[in-house]
This record gives sequence, C-alpha cells and structure tokens, in this order.
Amino acid sequence: MKKIVALFTIAAFAAGLSGCALNFYKGKPEQERQIRKLTSELNEMEEAKRMLEDQLAREIRDKQVLLELAERGLVITLANEILFDSGKDKLKSESHSVLKKVSSVINEKLPGSNVGIEGYTDNIPIKYSGWKSNWELSSARATSVLHYIIDECGIAPQKLSAIGYGEYRPITTNETKAGRARNRRVEIVVLPKTIAKKSYEEDQARISKEARSEEESRIGEEAIK
Repeated sequence: MKKIVALFTIAAFAAGLSGCALNFYKGKPEQERQIRKLTSELNEMEEAKRMLEDQLAREIRDKQVLLELAERGLVITLANEILFDSGKDKLKSESHSVLKKVSSVINEKLPGSNVGIEGYTDNIPIKYSGWKSNWELSSARATSVLHYIIDECGIAPQKLSAIGYGEYRPITTNETKAGRARNRRVEIVVLPKTIAKKSYEEDQARISKEARSEEESRIGEEAIK
C-alpha cells in the first residue's frame, strides 16, 4: 500500500507540474512511462468522480452518498438508510437506481478496475433481527450489494470482492444518533489498477481478523471482571 501511495503522489505531482516533471525524468523511460500511466489512471478516476457527482447530485446533497478520491482509490460511501431497513440485508427498492448509476460509471469509465464492497454497522448489539452479531449483518449487506451489481448491473464477478467489518471501523462517534447513522454504511471502493485484487483481499482479511481478535480479548477481559 505504501508503494501505491507513493506512486499516486508522483502521478499527482507529475500532473501538477506537467512537462516540467516529465523533463526531470528525461533519460529514464521506464519511470516516465510509469508516471504517464499513473497520471492517466488518476485522471480516469477524477473523471468518474465528476460523472458520479452529476448523476448523484440529489443523493449527495441529502447526505445519502459521499464520494472521495482517496489513497486506496475512488470511495463511494452509501448511507445505510438508502440501502436497507433496520436489521435487514435485503436491498430497498430506492437503492436500485443509485447502484445502477454507480455501476454504469464504473463500467464506462473504469472498466479495468477491481472493486471492493465493504459493509459497516454501528455498535448497537443485535437483539431481535436473528443475526448472530453485527459481523454477520455487515457481511450479508456487502454481499447483497455485490450480487445486485452482478445480476442487475453487469459488473463482472471476477472483479468484485465483499467483506463485513461490523462495528469495528467507525468513521465517527457511536455516542450519538447522528454518529451511529453515519457509521451504518456500505463503501464501494474502486481500486487503483496498481493494487492487485488478491493483495486488497488479503489486506482486508488481515484487518478484519485483527479487529475480531481485539473484540474477543475485550469480551474475555469483561468476563473476568
């Protein structure tokens, strides 16, 4: 991942300085080709982000969708309320148009990129919905999105992966109702081509395993007390 960050930084630097940056690498054709490739990919992601901003303007305004060009790629965050009813993993009908727009842009502008789908919840324990824990619920929700964009939106399944993180990667506090609402989300991450799908999946599995270990340790400590 550090290598990817560095390469994307170089690409952005090259784009900002235009010919000056490329003149700096004159006589180093492999490095120049790498800069051109990464700059082109960065431009493609920026164009896809702009297209999504146009097509999802209402949802963005209503804070149901958030778009971010981050180190790990183009991150499309979908609020849980637009996707699922409380405690459920079946997609709501109003989510379909949003997922179709997202998939259409990915297919058109970023057809060669792999895509990770990540499910998250707040920290309210599962009581009545039948799920064993928030882990299972977040995983099921990520998988529901995955199946929909395969079956209904034409994204190739070999490009996709899905994982659930439960409550263990919040983006804000769970102490308030508004905070919990923000933490309940699905993130669709369009990966840079320089990040191999296998590498991404291995990283996410490691992070998930570490979080599970921390939770098991916490439960064990509370039991001792």
